[in-house]
Amino acid sequence: MLYPNESDADGGPRGVSRRLLLASGATAGAAATAGCTGADDGDDDNREPDSDGATVFVFNTGDGTVSLLDPGSDSVVATQSLGLSSSFPSNQYTPELTDASTDSLWLNVGRGVRALEVGSLSETASVETGSGANWLEQTPDGQHLLVSAREPAHTQFRLDADPDSETFGEITGELDRTAEGGRGSNDGPGPCDVTIHPEGAYAYVPDLFGDTLTVLSIEPFEIVTQIDVEPVGDGPAAPWMGTAAPDGQTLLVEHNEGETGTESVWDLSDPAAPTETARLTAADNLGSRPLTSEIGPDSEIGYVFTPGSNDVTVVDLAEAAVTDRLDLGGSAFVGTWNPARTKLYVPVQTSDEVAVIDHDQRRIVERIAVESSPYGATAAQVRPETDSASSIEARMARVGLEDEPSETTYCLGKCACGHEL
Repeated sequence: MLYPNESDADGGPRGVSRRLLLASGATAGAAATAGCTGADDGDDDNREPDSDGATVFVFNTGDGTVSLLDPGSDSVVATQSLGLSSSFPSNQYTPELTDASTDSLWLNVGRGVRALEVGSLSETASVETGSGANWLEQTPDGQHLLVSAREPAHTQFRLDADPDSETFGEITGELDRTAEGGRGSNDGPGPCDVTIHPEGAYAYVPDLFGDTLTVLSIEPFEIVTQIDVEPVGDGPAAPWMGTAAPDGQTLLVEHNEGETGTESVWDLSDPAAPTETARLTAADNLGSRPLTSEIGPDSEIGYVFTPGSNDVTVVDLAEAAVTDRLDLGGSAFVGTWNPARTKLYVPVQTSDEVAVIDHDQRRIVERIAVESSPYGATAAQVRPETDSASSIEARMARVGLEDEPSETTYCLGKCACGHEL
């Protein structure tokens, strides 16, 4: 599950298929026509008006584009070419924090993290971390960005995320954790993912190779607690992703444990000292290979993305029990809430669509076709300006005619060819 990304025989980026080349002439002509007329992806005449500009961003790892979704009508309003992709963008508090066009979307790209101004999608900050595997989240007040850089860096970073600050985008704290070591031949604990308590004082980092859950204080930036995570069967516990509930009472942690993976539930009554209360396995009807999770706005329901069984496992947090499995019809690794936090948007990488889960109904209510291999997603309260030139580039990327390969992002699954840790 860790390193399945593929490249061609020469180690380069993906090639262009004969099918796409045969279609490219017609597509390029259509793209040029659309650019001249100002038309964009989707049927503008049939779209419902969006009153607040809320937008869901879906990053298509196959062609370096981003699909802009209107959560009011659950439709694609534009597809823009970015020349990069992001698998695990910051999305825990981003939907609430991005209410102005100058606010930032923070993405994991290449060997570091980037900030894009939401209104223009132009780059405003870039930080190299020394690793190609990065996870990041903004603090609830938007002042800081925390980054877990896994191997070979094994480092935690704190960045200035305030766009009005003179030190915006600069590193303000750094914790090199290599000295902790890791299981087997790993040269560090493998900090994998980061989630932040809603009160903003603590962050939680599952350590894949250290079999620990590390609690960080944000100011000062330091390790407060480190908890050994015990396995429930043969082999290591391998915690690797986690999500703190909006009410600050519960933490979900995904484990790359055993043949099918496990899910643990933690009590955050003391935010500085989490305690594990339950571990869900396949025997509890947990789906296969849990990777990430999202928690509903009421903090009662967890949605665990289980790509090994092509579904989303629904968990009652109070009971620590699986209540349903939502069939996605393909593999999905992450999801994001719309700004109103009424619907969960789940990019299904293997079917080039986004499944929309209505939280009140606890079911999939819509499927939205997007571009090639959608993976990461986040949301904002404002919509970027779009232009016909970028739409033309997106159409060209769709048929493999982009001038340069898109910058890659670390994924689990077949995407981001050529990416290196």
